[in-house]
Amino acid sequence: MVRMNKVILAGNLTRDPVLRKTPKGLAVADFGLAVSDGYSGKNGNSEESTCFVDVVAWDKQAAVCGEFLRKGRPVLLEGRLQFSQWKDKSGETRSKLKVTADRIQFMSRPEGAARAKTSQREAVEEEM
Repeated sequence: MVRMNKVILAGNLTRDPVLRKTPKGLAVADFGLAVSDGYSGKNGNSEESTCFVDVVAWDKQAAVCGEFLRKGRPVLLEGRLQFSQWKDKSGETRSKLKVTADRIQFMSRPEGAARAKTSQREAVEEEM
Protein backbone atom coordinates (compact mmCIF):
# COMPACT_ATOMS: atom_id res chain seq x y z
CA MET A 1 0.00 0.00 0.00
CA VAL A 2 1.30 3.43 -0.95
CA ARG A 3 1.21 6.04 1.79
CA MET A 4 1.83 9.72 1.32
CA ASN A 5 1.00 12.67 3.54
CA LYS A 6 2.41 15.81 1.94
CA VAL A 7 1.01 19.34 1.74
CA ILE A 8 2.47 22.34 -0.09
CA LEU A 9 0.83 25.70 0.62
CA ALA A 10 1.54 29.32 -0.23
CA GLY A 11 -0.32 32.02 1.65
CA ASN A 12 -0.20 34.85 4.18
CA LEU A 13 -0.04 34.59 7.96
CA THR A 14 -3.35 35.42 9.62
CA ARG A 15 -1.74 36.07 13.01
CA ASP A 16 1.70 36.42 14.57
CA PRO A 17 3.29 33.09 15.50
CA VAL A 18 2.84 32.09 19.14
CA LEU A 19 6.16 30.69 20.33
CA ARG A 20 6.35 28.37 23.34
CA LYS A 21 8.59 25.61 24.66
CA THR A 22 7.80 22.02 25.60
CA PRO A 23 8.79 20.81 29.10
CA LYS A 24 11.94 19.36 27.48
CA GLY A 25 12.82 22.78 26.00
CA LEU A 26 11.82 22.14 22.37
CA ALA A 27 10.49 25.26 20.60
CA VAL A 28 6.96 25.14 19.11
CA ALA A 29 5.36 27.89 17.00
CA ASP A 30 1.65 28.00 16.15
CA PHE A 31 0.26 30.32 13.49
CA GLY A 32 -2.53 30.60 10.95
CA LEU A 33 -2.22 30.72 7.18
CA ALA A 34 -4.73 32.08 4.66
CA VAL A 35 -4.52 30.38 1.27
CA SER A 36 -6.54 31.98 -1.52
CA ASP A 37 -7.72 30.33 -4.72
CA GLY A 38 -9.17 32.11 -7.75
CA TYR A 39 -11.80 30.70 -10.10
CA SER A 40 -14.54 31.78 -12.51
CA GLY A 41 -17.98 31.98 -10.92
CA LYS A 42 -21.31 30.98 -12.47
CA ASN A 43 -21.72 34.39 -14.07
CA GLY A 44 -18.18 34.35 -15.53
CA ASN A 45 -16.80 36.84 -13.02
CA SER A 46 -13.56 36.14 -11.20
CA GLU A 47 -14.21 34.77 -7.72
CA GLU A 48 -11.86 34.05 -4.87
CA SER A 49 -12.17 31.66 -1.97
CA THR A 50 -9.87 31.56 1.03
CA CYS A 51 -8.99 28.54 3.14
CA PHE A 52 -7.73 29.17 6.67
CA VAL A 53 -5.20 26.63 7.93
CA ASP A 54 -3.64 26.16 11.37
CA VAL A 55 0.10 25.43 11.20
CA VAL A 56 2.58 24.18 13.79
CA ALA A 57 6.37 24.35 13.40
CA TRP A 58 8.91 22.68 15.68
CA ASP A 59 12.47 23.14 16.97
CA LYS A 60 14.82 25.59 15.16
CA GLN A 61 12.25 26.30 12.48
CA ALA A 62 9.77 27.34 15.17
CA ALA A 63 12.32 29.72 16.71
CA VAL A 64 13.02 31.33 13.32
CA CYS A 65 9.28 31.71 12.65
CA GLY A 66 8.76 33.33 16.04
CA GLU A 67 11.59 35.76 15.38
CA PHE A 68 10.93 36.80 11.78
CA LEU A 69 7.32 36.08 10.79
CA ARG A 70 4.45 38.47 11.44
CA LYS A 71 0.80 38.70 10.49
CA GLY A 72 0.35 39.31 6.76
CA ARG A 73 3.79 37.96 5.75
CA PRO A 74 3.72 35.60 2.73
CA VAL A 75 5.24 32.12 3.14
CA LEU A 76 5.58 28.89 1.20
CA LEU A 77 5.45 25.78 3.35
CA GLU A 78 5.78 22.07 2.92
CA GLY A 79 4.42 19.76 5.57
CA ARG A 80 1.99 17.02 6.48
CA LEU A 81 -1.57 16.84 7.74
CA GLN A 82 -2.14 15.94 11.37
CA PHE A 83 -5.56 15.05 12.78
CA SER A 84 -6.35 15.68 16.47
CA GLN A 85 -9.43 14.56 18.38
CA TRP A 86 -10.46 15.35 21.97
CA LYS A 87 -13.45 15.76 24.25
CA ASP A 88 -14.41 19.28 25.33
CA LYS A 89 -15.66 20.30 28.79
CA SER A 90 -19.22 19.27 27.95
CA GLY A 91 -18.09 15.81 26.76
CA GLU A 92 -18.57 16.52 23.05
CA THR A 93 -15.99 15.02 20.72
CA ARG A 94 -14.09 17.74 18.87
CA SER A 95 -11.57 17.39 16.05
CA LYS A 96 -9.15 19.54 14.13
CA LEU A 97 -6.94 19.12 11.09
CA LYS A 98 -3.58 20.98 11.23
CA VAL A 99 -0.50 21.17 9.07
CA THR A 100 2.80 20.25 10.70
CA ALA A 101 5.43 22.22 8.79
CA ASP A 102 8.54 20.42 7.63
CA ARG A 103 9.95 23.36 5.64
CA ILE A 104 8.98 27.03 5.63
CA GLN A 105 10.29 29.49 3.06
CA PHE A 106 9.82 33.21 3.61
CA MET A 107 8.47 34.87 0.46
CA SER A 108 9.57 38.38 1.46
CA ARG A 109 12.35 39.80 3.57
CA PRO A 110 11.81 40.33 7.26
CA GLU A 111 11.29 44.04 7.96
CA GLY A 112 14.57 44.45 9.85
CA ALA A 113 16.63 42.77 7.11
CA ALA A 114 15.72 45.34 4.45
CA ARG A 115 16.61 48.22 6.76
CA ALA A 116 19.89 46.59 7.83
CA LYS A 117 20.93 46.03 4.21
CA THR A 118 20.10 49.66 3.32
CA SER A 119 22.12 50.87 6.32
CA GLN A 120 25.09 48.71 5.28
CA ARG A 121 24.92 50.01 1.70
CA GLU A 122 24.79 53.64 2.92
CA ALA A 123 27.80 53.03 5.19
CA VAL A 124 29.82 51.56 2.30
CA GLU A 125 28.87 54.47 0.01
CA GLU A 126 29.96 56.97 2.67
CA GLU A 127 33.38 55.30 2.92
CA MET A 128 33.98 55.70 -0.84
